[in-house]
Amino acid sequence: MKLKVIAFLSALVLICCLFGSCTQADLVSENISNAADNFGVLRRLSVINLRSDTPVFELIGVFSLSDEKDRLVIIVKTGEDEYKKHFVSKGEWIFWSIEDLSGANVSSYRYEVNFLPEMLIPFDIVQRYGETETLPDDGNTAFENE
Repeated sequence: MKLKVIAFLSALVLICCLFGSCTQADLVSENISNAADNFGVLRRLSVINLRSDTPVFELIGVFSLSDEKDRLVIIVKTGEDEYKKHFVSKGEWIFWSIEDLSGANVSSYRYEVNFLPEMLIPFDIVQRYGETETLPDDGNTAFENE
């Protein structure tokens, strides 16, 4: 009987230590993260090229973010039952940040994505029939039709 009481008291002390070590800030942080992942928090995602110190991508809206090994996966809520999915590749010189904009008075279904045109690399689309074509000497190469 004495062993059962000691085991019960030990378990009680362990439970008190586990639940007692959780601060209010930890609880609030977890609640905000859950609300954001459930499309309840207006946020801004900024992606910056650290080598050139220029922003390359910005998304403003209610979205859920998953940080995978080589990319960010963003699901944006655009309507009552409408969602869009975006991917942002991560690299050595890429920095990303998320800001909470909940204080702003905007529609919960509006979102905005900004690409800076000077960061996009232009390319030519050439439709080919038959044999290999070569493009003018502008640095582009042609591919053989398979």
